[in-house]
Formats: sequence, structure tokens, C-alpha cells
Amino acid sequence: MHQKRCWICGAGEFTGRLFSPKSGDLIVAADGGLVFLNQLSVVPDYIVGDFDSLGYRPQGNAVASYPSEKDDTDMLLAVKYGLEHGCKTFLIYGSLGGRLSHTMANLQVLYDLYVQGCHGILIDTNSIVTMIRNESLTFAQPCEGMISLFAQHGTAEGVTIKNLKYCIEDALLSPAYPIGVSNEFIGHTAEVSVKHGTLLAIWESQLSDFDLMQFEAMP
Repeated sequence: MHQKRCWICGAGEFTGRLFSPKSGDLIVAADGGLVFLNQLSVVPDYIVGDFDSLGYRPQGNAVASYPSEKDDTDMLLAVKYGLEHGCKTFLIYGSLGGRLSHTMANLQVLYDLYVQGCHGILIDTNSIVTMIRNESLTFAQPCEGMISLFAQHGTAEGVTIKNLKYCIEDALLSPAYPIGVSNEFIGHTAEVSVKHGTLLAIWESQLSDFDLMQFEAMP
């Protein structure tokens, strides 16, 4: 059975690559992300935000307008809507690039999703970003490009990297030392795992025929 996923489009740097919602998935526009969905001729199930980046308030019953002075970002409001509707996996576009503060906020959204037992993936033209926490990330098909791993929220213990250019076994990564930057795929299936802690994984690639569901972590 297909598990309902939430596809969110924000107002950051946008690409349409790998955007492939299935029947039953939820599609949400976060403020200016509506412009990009319109470019793809995609009608969202829900539109949310303070609409400062969009510049006008859309009409319709599936629109939630918020004041600009609020605690939640537009992206977080979109994520909360997906959580309320039973989604466990979130494919988030328009979440990187642009203002660094917004990028950092969206990285925190990834961690918040993991705390709630869910999984998030950020996608732009050159990168796919996710977090793994006490689990493994497997690339079931040979890939290209580089992947960087960064310890988040403390040290990451028992880190193992297999079938990449630089491999390690049961290592410790510290948030104070970026030793995990710029590893390379070498044409084999690859795996990254962490026993205790959280890793931010940034895959730099423009691959356009990758199944994003392979990027879902496993316990």
C-alpha cells in the first residue's frame, strides 16, 4: 500500500526535478511556493502562509492566512498541516538557497520531524538534504556526486560509511570538526549509518532519475 507523503513547496530556490507526487499524496504550498507549483501546473491541496513573499492572499477554501508576526515559519505551518493529515514523509522544495536564516530554519524542521518519528527531505537544483538518527541511509542504486555528513545536536557515535571513496567503521563524528565533508560515490551501492546520534546528510548531485524513496532512512 502506498504511504501518503506530503510534498511541500516553499519560496526558496526551486527545481522541478524529482517532483513526482502519487495519487493520495498531499501537496502544500507555503506562501511564495504557490508560484512554482503554478509553473508546474500543479494545484495544491492546501495553501498556507503570511503571503509576504507571494504578495497577495490567494482565494479559496483551502487557504490559511497568518499574520507576519507569528512564531511558526510558513514552512513549519505547512509541515504541521501534513502531520495533522497523517503524513510521515515530507518532500520539501523551495527550502534551500536564498536567505541563510530560512535555510537554517528548514534544517531545524528536519530535526523536528525526526523528533516526531517522521522523515524529511529537502531538494533543490544541486542538493538533496536529510537527517538520520540512530539509523542507516542506503543508496540502492549506484549514484554520482558527493555526500557530506555533519554531526548534529552533539556527537554522532558508531558512524559507518560503506562503498564510498572514504570508508570508516564505528567512528565518532563531532559537530566541532567537519571531517565528513565531500565524500564521493564510486559507482557502487553505498550505505551510511549511525548507532547513536544525528547526522545531517547533504548529497550534492544533479541526478534527475533517482527514486527519492531510496533516500528514506531505515532503523
